[in-house]
Amino acid sequence: MLDALIDAAFQREAQRTVRLEPSEGIASAPSSPVFLYLHVPFCEVLCPYCSFHRVRFEANRARRYFAALRREIRHYHDRGYAFSGVYVGGGTPTVLPGELAETLTLVRELNPGLAEASIETNPKDLRDDVLTMLEAAGIDRLSVGVQTFDDGLLREMLRFEKYGSRAEILDHLAAAAGRFQTLNVDMIWNLPHQSTAMLEADLETLLQSPANQASFYPLMTSPSAARRMARTLGRRHKRRMHEYYDRILARLRGAFVPTSAWCFTRGNKSIDEYIVNAANYVGLGSGAFSYVGGVLYATTFSLQAYVDRIDRGLTGVTGERRLREREGMRYDLLVQLFGLRMEKDWVRGRYGRRFEQVLRPELLALKLLGAIAEDERGWSLTPRGMFLWVRIMSAFFESVDEFREQMRRHIQDELGASSMAEYRVLLAESGPTSRAQRTR
Repeated sequence: MLDALIDAAFQREAQRTVRLEPSEGIASAPSSPVFLYLHVPFCEVLCPYCSFHRVRFEANRARRYFAALRREIRHYHDRGYAFSGVYVGGGTPTVLPGELAETLTLVRELNPGLAEASIETNPKDLRDDVLTMLEAAGIDRLSVGVQTFDDGLLREMLRFEKYGSRAEILDHLAAAAGRFQTLNVDMIWNLPHQSTAMLEADLETLLQSPANQASFYPLMTSPSAARRMARTLGRRHKRRMHEYYDRILARLRGAFVPTSAWCFTRGNKSIDEYIVNAANYVGLGSGAFSYVGGVLYATTFSLQAYVDRIDRGLTGVTGERRLREREGMRYDLLVQLFGLRMEKDWVRGRYGRRFEQVLRPELLALKLLGAIAEDERGWSLTPRGMFLWVRIMSAFFESVDEFREQMRRHIQDELGASSMAEYRVLLAESGPTSRAQRTR
């Protein structure tokens, strides 16, 4: 009952957050460097469970998109923006390595003080030519979308044929070993047909792999994506989430150390996801989000509209939501404690004493639930709080995913027949015919 209430409460909170008003873009450049997120939405395989903004890869379309992305990067630079680090997500950013290399080179040329660079990819792209390019571009954190090492589940997820088997994935990871400060693997747990034995096997394989970081995401889907997924992968079982999360914590303990509620690091030199440490970030590219000065911004989800806007000297931003004081505080509470600890000096430097006054009910409730512990320097998540935060973040992101789904429906008209055909392909691949994948 408590879990259901938490899910509902934070889904409502997220739905309010993404009710956007029309926007002319971010008003002015912050006085200090901010983090940069670049979104590359192209994928060769549209996984049925994924709710991120992604479209089917077409080389010419992707080249036009990368060119527009570089023009937008220059646009922000010319307006006085400086970036402290960059994270390239997707989609699959490595679909066109040459275009990606040119984009990363531009970011570094315009921001010589760039502290870190992270990028997402898939196992198939861990080829020597791509890895060499990423090394030359100064990538510090390589995040590989593995999802699971189980061959049967990989087939269900439509990933086996395109991205390889368990053995092939491990070979690809071995090729990347030692070449980057952080080699992260993204894993998904609580898949509909994932048994405890499958989860334990994934954990054992991870421990034997060369990865020095792992992000264990519970299966998160928007409600509409969950309905599609039910026809292929099956329905999620949220009641077993606590059991599975406890298994993850117990199995990784000793070899890995938690650095957020769902990220675990081996050794002490790894880089975590930017959202925990970046108080402000600017997202460029179609479907990207920014958070600057207490305002949430969203770019257009139409690739054609995005390119057209950049050609006209505009940014991709089309919507915004100015958070009220309490909303901004709750957002910071959510994100800071997601990183396991929130320091009082950081909070007071941002809000003074008002944070503790305004959010007194929330902080008291979290203490009574045994989710946080307070000391003179700040607040920390307890083990119970870590699982609570997994539920909270899942509910939050699922509502953001529903917003993405709604925006993707709108782009059918904006992009015309090609978009509608693409959407039908996605639905077909997510439909009953793909059940045959489970029997192979």
